[in-house]
Amino acid sequence: MASRRKKFLILAVVVVVVGAIIATKVGQGDVGVSVRIDVVEHRDLVASVTANGKIEPERSVDIASDITGRIVYLPVDEGDVVRRGQVLLRIDQTQFQAQVQRAEAGLASARASAIQARANRDQAARALDRAVALGDNVTVEELETAQTNFAVAEAIVESQRHQVAQSEATLREAEEELSKTTLVSPMDGQITRLAVEEGEVALASTFSRETGLLMTVSDLSVIQVNVQVDETDVVRIAEGDSTIVTIDAFPDTTFSGRVTKISQSAVVAAASGAGDRAVDYDVEITLDDPPPGVRPDLSATAEIVTDTRDDVLSIPIIALTVREHQPLSTENMPRDTSKTETEGAFVVIDGVAYFRPVRVGIAGDEHFEVLSGLSLGDSIVAGPYQTIRTLSDSSLVRETAADDDNGRR
Repeated sequence: MASRRKKFLILAVVVVVVGAIIATKVGQGDVGVSVRIDVVEHRDLVASVTANGKIEPERSVDIASDITGRIVYLPVDEGDVVRRGQVLLRIDQTQFQAQVQRAEAGLASARASAIQARANRDQAARALDRAVALGDNVTVEELETAQTNFAVAEAIVESQRHQVAQSEATLREAEEELSKTTLVSPMDGQITRLAVEEGEVALASTFSRETGLLMTVSDLSVIQVNVQVDETDVVRIAEGDSTIVTIDAFPDTTFSGRVTKISQSAVVAAASGAGDRAVDYDVEITLDDPPPGVRPDLSATAEIVTDTRDDVLSIPIIALTVREHQPLSTENMPRDTSKTETEGAFVVIDGVAYFRPVRVGIAGDEHFEVLSGLSLGDSIVAGPYQTIRTLSDSSLVRETAADDDNGRR
């Protein structure tokens, strides 16, 4: 018994001496990892998603021709403001006017033939009536002949009626083709693209969209920014979310807007990694007050606000790290000896950093919302980034001034 008491006494003395040595060195600044220390406090947080895209009008119409012909009249220039129904372009009408004239002549001929056919039918009908009226004075053969002539005349009338209808359709088709030689604006707007000049040949749009494009009319009264958002971020965005937009052409100004449409189908594009593909979704943002002089296809960047928190506990993003952590036992559950990777931060108590699991909420620009694991006023290790990555639980630390570290875990 005396021997055991002696051992405990010696161990206690060793612990006291070692503690005193460590305390002395800590006081002298010779022991402990140099870290930057921050305090858990309340902050207002704003979570956002940033995406790049370009300016687009809410409504834009590509003007193309349904026929092929030489452009003989082009009264508009790129940038002109136009009204609905205003003439934009006219194609040479010579051959189409000739088609209309041929169709008109064909219709006149068909109508004349129809009149003649009706006259022949009426004559055949009168001959049949006389044969019937004569009764026994007409042979059976003469009566049958009169009946046959009337039936033939009736069939010719019906045929000529269809011929007239066909000629009328041909005329309408020729007139429709003639009307296509004059292109008018489908809406009020501005000519934002002019791809042809007077004297060039306009090709029918059936050949291809690119070769058939003549000009584009855009409604610039409502301006949108079309951005592409990564699949991991798009689920955080909802219609109506507010946005802050910067346009490269207006570098010193920001513009407010709101999300008005989120595509349901993805835009899949090849990524930089071999075999990988980036999956993005189109998101439309409508600007509240677009600047004068804004044009389609200008580059823009949108910061979409997805969530906000007022006066919540928060820690610097750099302070959050991942460590293997052994869950604590409870009264009803035995101690779990397994370890899992857990998010947390290092809390500093009396110069020692202890890893503490932390549950976080939204992420602002520089801080995480703290849901559990830390309390107001806790001192935590907030840098440098490389030190936090390698810091061990229960390590001695000392606070020191350091350059601002914007690294992330």
